[in-house]
Amino acid sequence: MSMKTERLQVLIERDQRERLEREAAARGASVATLVREAIDMAFPASGSRRAAADLILRAAPIEVPDVDELRIELDRAHDRRM
Repeated sequence: MSMKTERLQVLIERDQRERLEREAAARGASVATLVREAIDMAFPASGSRRAAADLILRAAPIEVPDVDELRIELDRAHDRRM
């Protein structure tokens, strides 16, 4: 864990604070930890593994063939590269 050196003051609605406090209590974490996690999720550091994972998880679902068809397609693609 890195040393925190920056302070940020943000005004939020009472309901937002209550939701943060409930979630923090449920997780056994601080409200500050939840806020930092939310920032990292919404604005991941460029080039980070987390940023790459977030892009993949946010991608729209696509249709894929069944396993046998996929294996044939991959084998064909591999053969074309040789």
